[in-house]
Amino acid sequence: MNKIIALAGILFLSISVQLYAQDFQAPATPTNGDARIDQLVELHQAYNEAFPYVSGYRIQIFMESGNQALEDAEATREKFEEDYSDTPAYITFSEPYYRLRVGDFRTRLEAMRFLEVIKRKYANAWVIKDNISFTNTTIHQKTN
Repeated sequence: MNKIIALAGILFLSISVQLYAQDFQAPATPTNGDARIDQLVELHQAYNEAFPYVSGYRIQIFMESGNQALEDAEATREKFEEDYSDTPAYITFSEPYYRLRVGDFRTRLEAMRFLEVIKRKYANAWVIKDNISFTNTTIHQKTN
């Protein structure tokens, strides 16, 4: 029974810490404490390498199907990257549509703020829940 509780505790700790310590690097020298702490840190690092994404939000600015859809998506991405070079853009395909989603926002509020910035150029854009790259998350501020 104690092993099950300990395993559940380790799993809970590794999942909850994931959101806050993705960039954590283990110290070059081992800690002077319990060796189990070092094992837990290694387990945490392995988990983060296996699952480098977290739940977040992106803004979808393009969705189209057809023979020309990929070329249109790439052209839209190029234009977007010219205007907003600090914001990543991702083309995905889910039959039958090509989609262009932009940004890696941790909260819906961050995504909504950036949507306000781009909505004149991309009138049909909307915020969508997606898995985002934790290392690429940025906070956008409204620019005039």
